[in-house]
Order: sequence, then structure tokens, then C-alpha cells
Amino acid sequence: MASRLTSPPDRDSGDKYSVLLPTYNERENLPLIVWLLVKYFGESGYEYEIVVIDDGSPDGTLEVAQQLQNIYGQDKILLRPRAKKLGLGTAYIHGVKHATGNFVIIMDADLSHHPKFIPEFIAKQKESDYDLVSGTRYQGNGGVYGWDLRRKLISRGANFLTQVLLRPGASDLTGSFRLYKKKVLESLVERCVSKGYVFQMEMIVRARQLNYTVGEVPISFVDRVYGESKLGGNEIVSFAKGLLTLFATT
Repeated sequence: MASRLTSPPDRDSGDKYSVLLPTYNERENLPLIVWLLVKYFGESGYEYEIVVIDDGSPDGTLEVAQQLQNIYGQDKILLRPRAKKLGLGTAYIHGVKHATGNFVIIMDADLSHHPKFIPEFIAKQKESDYDLVSGTRYQGNGGVYGWDLRRKLISRGANFLTQVLLRPGASDLTGSFRLYKKKVLESLVERCVSKGYVFQMEMIVRARQLNYTVGEVPISFVDRVYGESKLGGNEIVSFAKGLLTLFATT
């Protein structure tokens, strides 16, 4: 927190931050997450854009995004929809092609990740010129709020197994709140073969393989406010398969 208060942003650095927001049935959450992003970027003074990648949401998420674009402007809200749900990894690949910033932030659109942490991500990146900065729920004052015991056990267990098998050198492998140098993200997504929840884990593992530097910022993760969690039995099975595949191939 202190770094955000004591280190004023270099507004003339020329840096621009592209926030990628993959969405599927997030019509209730999208207006608030966009408002919070505009608020915190506006206060920090950093140049930014928000790239909304909607995967054919049947609940009208794209129509809401269009209204937000009318409010905030086409230079701040970029709409890059796809016809159907094609997976988180491909959403980032699609989004980064349209990002005009030299840094890319990935986060969930369901309010699990609070934009108030973004200035800390940026300060951390500048501290040591990290290639990527990852939000961690498992270090410092990070934490998880709103999950039942089952979800906490699944998350902790997945993270523990990943640490034991892959030794990635980062404390939170399954989180999806991160800041990347754009060229680093492009390099990583070219190499990643996973889809869904395993994608985030593979990104960190590949980053270590390529000797990219990784910084961490403690974050509070809050369970989604509106809508239903997309974590189900199929995702858990896919995660286990992906973990074993990475263990065998890295």
C-alpha cells in the first residue's frame, strides 16, 4: 500500500495499459468493474484501455458493453467479441492481438479482482522491471473471501500439487489477475497449449522456463457478486489432466 502512496506515477513514461476482460454472462458485473477501472486509472494518471472479449453471452453482456462504450468512449472501451465460448486461453490470444498498450493486464470481469490493486501491480513492475507481476492470494495480506470450504480446499490443493510437481517459483499459480509486458505475454501465449483454468498455471511455468522475471502482489480475492461460478467438476478434471501433462513435458 505504501508504494502506491509514496511513488507518484510517471505520467510521461509513455506506458499504456491494456486491460483484457473476457466475459460470459456478466451483464450485472460489467458496468461496475468498468466503472472501477476508469476510477482507479483516472486517479493514477496512467494511460489505459479496456478490451472486452465477450464469447457470445446469451444474457446480453455485449449490449451492456456497447452502452458502456457510448458512455466512456471508443478509445477507452474496445469491443472484440467472439461468436461463442472458446476458452480463456484463446480469449487472451484474441485480446492481445487488439491491445495497443505496451503492458497488458488480465483479470476477471466478475468483481473477484478489485482494480484498486492495479496501481500496486504497476509500482511493483517498475520496482525491478519485472516481465510479469502476478496477484497472490497466498502471501502477505492476500486472502480469499466468500468461498465455502470445498472451494478453498480445491484451490489450496491445486496450488500445493502444482508447487510440489512443477516448482514454479511463484506462490499462486491458479490466479488470473496479472500484469504482463505485452511482448512477454505474446511470447507465452504462443507456447501455451492449455485451455481453461490450466492456462494460468502454464503461463507461469513457461515464464520460468524462458527466464522471465516474476513479481508478486498480495491481493484479496472475493467470490463473484452476481451470477454463478463457472468452476465445476469438468474444470477440476481438466486441471488435473493439465497439471500431469505439464509435469511430464516441462
